[in-house]
Amino acid sequence: MVSHSFFHHDSKKESIEEVLENSVEIEEDLMRTYLITAERVHDDPELKERLENFAEGNAKRTKQLLDELKKGN
Repeated sequence: MVSHSFFHHDSKKESIEEVLENSVEIEEDLMRTYLITAERVHDDPELKERLENFAEGNAKRTKQLLDELKKGN
């Protein structure tokens, strides 16, 4: 017989995985948006650089989230 706490732990793990997976999607979408916007900026090199830096930050967070998902499996 399986204890009730096992199910609670299992559903909590699934919930955390869902949050991480959703966060990966959000970070990837933001990264693409920043990169596309940066490509369209021609008259403001500082803004272009900031947008590229934002995208780089999103890429790092995406990698960290994917690493967390791998640890959970």
